[in-house]
Amino acid sequence: MRLVLFISCFLFFFTDISGQGCCSGGSGSPIAGGGSQGVLADGQMEIAANHQYFYGNKFKAGNSDTASLFHNFHSNYIYSKIAYGLTKSLTLSIEAGYFINKTQVESFDSILNEYPIKQHSGISDLIIFPRYDVLNRKSEDSRIELTIGLGYKIPIGKHNDSDLVYTNPNNGQNIYAISPTLIQPTNGSQDLIFYAFFLKGFPKKDFRLFTNAIYIRKGWNSLGEKFGDYASAGIFVGKTFFDKIGLTLELKGEKISKLQAAENMDLLALYNVDINSTGSKKISFVPQISYSHKQFTFFALGEFPLYEHINGVQIASKYQMTSGLAYRFLIKMPECEIPTDGTFLYVCPMNCKDSGSNKPGRCKECGMKLVKAK
Repeated sequence: MRLVLFISCFLFFFTDISGQGCCSGGSGSPIAGGGSQGVLADGQMEIAANHQYFYGNKFKAGNSDTASLFHNFHSNYIYSKIAYGLTKSLTLSIEAGYFINKTQVESFDSILNEYPIKQHSGISDLIIFPRYDVLNRKSEDSRIELTIGLGYKIPIGKHNDSDLVYTNPNNGQNIYAISPTLIQPTNGSQDLIFYAFFLKGFPKKDFRLFTNAIYIRKGWNSLGEKFGDYASAGIFVGKTFFDKIGLTLELKGEKISKLQAAENMDLLALYNVDINSTGSKKISFVPQISYSHKQFTFFALGEFPLYEHINGVQIASKYQMTSGLAYRFLIKMPECEIPTDGTFLYVCPMNCKDSGSNKPGRCKECGMKLVKAK
């Protein structure tokens, strides 16, 4: 079950930048594709980081391909978090992201004999994310967990970076314009994140089914833009092999509403943002694999679109790959009695059921080192 928690946790690290198209967006969800995690044990801490690479070079109008508005878009993103189990039912995590680059490669310029590039980098958002277990039942044959969360996203990076577009040859004056929203490190709004997660596990078979749902209520930014609210739901099935290798398959659906403009504001004229080319629906298949060793877990996954419907003309998602590493440890030892029924020579100090052994090792339920039974 320890691996179950790790795998579930890592699904949280998706960051969707394909969200709202070529000229108008790039603001789906800072945690799109996941949020599938329960809570940590009381006094347990997790430190984790991952790297995500996104690439897209196809443009769509509705369900059909259309002519490219530029050559391609790609990005490299680092996401990190630190989480702590305040109680056995409440976990608080602080999470942040940094874009190594968000790059829009323009169409070929025959005069310059090159592909002009628009690129920005920097910190994106800070997310404060408490989660609470409203239900957590364990037995030898099954485990049921229901978790809810309410997150708050604070924009840290810039959402109004500018690019040099023209230099007057007579006086050398530089003219700048607001960069496309697709390459801004953040959308610049403060958002509320509503989250739910349900897990049904079968410990003896190392098998689990779980689902999650996320709804993000977007706020307004200083440019008079309100990016479309984001909603997603995922269904997962996973199994552990050899106590160390985990395989999980996910079917995920996403919806992004259209961008809104402040009253009497023409975003197309001011920032080249076409509201009609915002909003989308997508269904994706997400296979993932993980490997766990002691308190460390490594994972890798890919997101592959099965269906996309896009309003207006936007760049479509081609592929998105993510890999990462997490480390969990206990800040304080749990206060609980050690089983003394003589069934095992080594038992879990947290009194987890069916987790003892006749030789040293770690608890399959919570990952703690087994101790000698008294």
